[in-house]
Amino acid sequence: MHATPLDPSERIDGPVPRTTALRTAWDVALWLRPLDAVPIIDGLLAGDLIDSGSMADLLDVRRGKRGYRRAVTAFGLADGASQSVPESQLRVRFVTAGLPRPVAQLAVRVAHGLILHPDLAWEEYRVAVEYDGSWHATPEQMRRDRRRLNLLVAEGWLVLHVTSDRLRRDFAGVVREVRAALTSRGWRG
Repeated sequence: MHATPLDPSERIDGPVPRTTALRTAWDVALWLRPLDAVPIIDGLLAGDLIDSGSMADLLDVRRGKRGYRRAVTAFGLADGASQSVPESQLRVRFVTAGLPRPVAQLAVRVAHGLILHPDLAWEEYRVAVEYDGSWHATPEQMRRDRRRLNLLVAEGWLVLHVTSDRLRRDFAGVVREVRAALTSRGWRG
């Protein structure tokens, strides 16, 4: 794959020349698999370095150019709401596995007006997935996680947990569990 030449508007001059954040998003969309590109693009979106409007404008300008379809895929999967690389990757993997697209960090009102934000959620089916990285093993974090789980369950949510180990070693099993949960709540996939 050949790189698209830099337009002067895509370059930031200075002691170390570099590309703009939007050009960087384009380049990672072209050069990396969506699983690796989307977390980077999510980070650019979350940091307000790019926005969905500028990505759409870039796609309009580059329509039909080399790598356009790859960029459409990666830009379409990015949302900037995930709070970690594994959360972004989990969302991408769910979508590419044929599951409906979950919402990252959906605001869910629970008891006493408290608002929780499950990592990934399908609001229509009241199914949520929480990614549990290694930091979730501390006693304090485990206590907070269990309280969150109890509050969500009390509101009728079905909450599944995915560990980093399962993400690496048993993603097919994770997909089966999420698919079963969604189906039990009315999804007709």
